Amino acid sequence: MGALFGKSKKPQSRITDQDRVVLQLKTQRDRLKQYQKRIELNLEKDREEAKKCLQKGRKERAKLLLRKKKYQEKLLENTDVQLENLEKLAADIEFAQIEADIVNKLKMGNEALKAANELMNIEEIENIMDETREGAEKQKEIDTILSGTLTDQDEEDVLAELDDLVNADEAEKQANTNIQLPEVPTDEPEPVADDDEKVADEEPEKVKEKPKRILVEA
Repeated sequence: MGALFGKSKKPQSRITDQDRVVLQLKTQRDRLKQYQKRIELNLEKDREEAKKCLQKGRKERAKLLLRKKKYQEKLLENTDVQLENLEKLAADIEFAQIEADIVNKLKMGNEALKAANELMNIEEIENIMDETREGAEKQKEIDTILSGTLTDQDEEDVLAELDDLVNADEAEKQANTNIQLPEVPTDEPEPVADDDEKVADEEPEKVKEKPKRILVEA
């Protein structure tokens, strides 16, 4: 029930007071521009009307229209000045907002940098740098010792042995690629005969002869 009838919190507006002021200034600027357009139309209209009056012989009327035209030209000049002031003020406010935002971002960046610096210990960094320097010097000494114990002949022997290893490796690879496997036979294998079939093939089949009848004299 409380959620239904309770007052919901309105989301905070992102429009600042400076934004509202800039909007009002730009609105006034647009109004002045519209006012300028009306004055310019009136100036052209009064000039044409004054020409017509002179053609009709109405000189005083033409003079009055030209005075009105001159007054409106001064108003137009004043409007230009006011318009320039409005645009300059709006631009200054907008630039001030940008500067304020930049200052805020710089402040946040400085705080982040300060927090990062607090995480790093100067003494620990110096110890790491010292250990790194000592390790580099030790490695340099080892390289110096090793290079000093080998003569030019030893270096040549090392290079020769290295060449032998490379050549042996290449020869082994070449030998592996040259191995030929036996060809697969294409003829079908002959069937293997059983023992009984072998015996039949070895001994010819004996033909049984019928006994012959002997005639006895009476």
